[in-house]
Amino acid sequence: MRRLLFLNGIKAFEAAARSGSFAAAGQELNVSAAAVSRMVHLLEERLGVALFERKANRLVLTATGRVYQSGLTPIFDALASLTAQVTAPSSRRVLTIGVGPTFAMRWLIPHLSDFRKAHPDIEVRITAGGVLAPFGDDWSCGIKLGDGNWPGLVAEPLFAADLVPVCAPRLAAGLKRPSDLKGPSLLRVAHAGEDWPLWLKAAGVPRLSARGPEFEYYGQALQAAVDGLGVAMGIRPYIDDDLAAGRLVAPFALTVPKGMRWYLVYRSFQAGQRDFAAFHRWIMHAATAPAAQAIASRKKAWQKRVDSVNGFTSHPEDS
Repeated sequence: MRRLLFLNGIKAFEAAARSGSFAAAGQELNVSAAAVSRMVHLLEERLGVALFERKANRLVLTATGRVYQSGLTPIFDALASLTAQVTAPSSRRVLTIGVGPTFAMRWLIPHLSDFRKAHPDIEVRITAGGVLAPFGDDWSCGIKLGDGNWPGLVAEPLFAADLVPVCAPRLAAGLKRPSDLKGPSLLRVAHAGEDWPLWLKAAGVPRLSARGPEFEYYGQALQAAVDGLGVAMGIRPYIDDDLAAGRLVAPFALTVPKGMRWYLVYRSFQAGQRDFAAFHRWIMHAATAPAAQAIASRKKAWQKRVDSVNGFTSHPEDS
């Protein structure tokens, strides 16, 4: 028999530990802050350990409390997910994906029709989930750019975030070597100020600096590049479709690792759920399929076409 001690107290403790106060936990559980405090105190007495240090106007978890809460929260998340799964109508299958706006527009949405064709019975919901967004309670999974270290989450690599300058075909004619880049024409992304310095240093022109228009998101800078406003720093996989279609070209072959990767992130209990499992199989295949090779070959073909139109011949150091 399982030895389950005082489930109401455990639930009160987990809510208080996660929210940081008895008052917030009381609002979540629809009881008073005093009731939460009493249940946590009773739990501590039954366990024989202190879970909180009570300080003026705040709660501080003890070392034991931190360990207990880190194990309890995934259990409650899994229980909530399982309950939603078994109580939902059998015809209603929902997959919620947390993803940043540029990744959604530049990669996920354009490729999502393939997943929908294979699984038309799964309703896909895309919700805001950029780099700084916390993992939502209702998310089935998320797609994030980072180092792969998100405590409490499984992180599986999808794409390498390689950097390469891109521009409209008509602007490429004047870019024979990296030193031809001009600061005022280098489009910037507000939250990625390290991109241009990283690439320019690797290209041997560290004294150049990007001083062009600044945008909030990569997607805005890339659209500006498509429209001929300047040269944007492209990042995979945002640029793959534009390169393949010839809307953008990469004047230089040099690509530089950003030092981060794109990851599929999810809670471990999601792995056994059929809808997430289907999405997991699809996106891992889409990320590792030989599409990159096809894109590279199409990119070269388009580059030759652009070169012939503009009378532009690549220098050996750029090939």
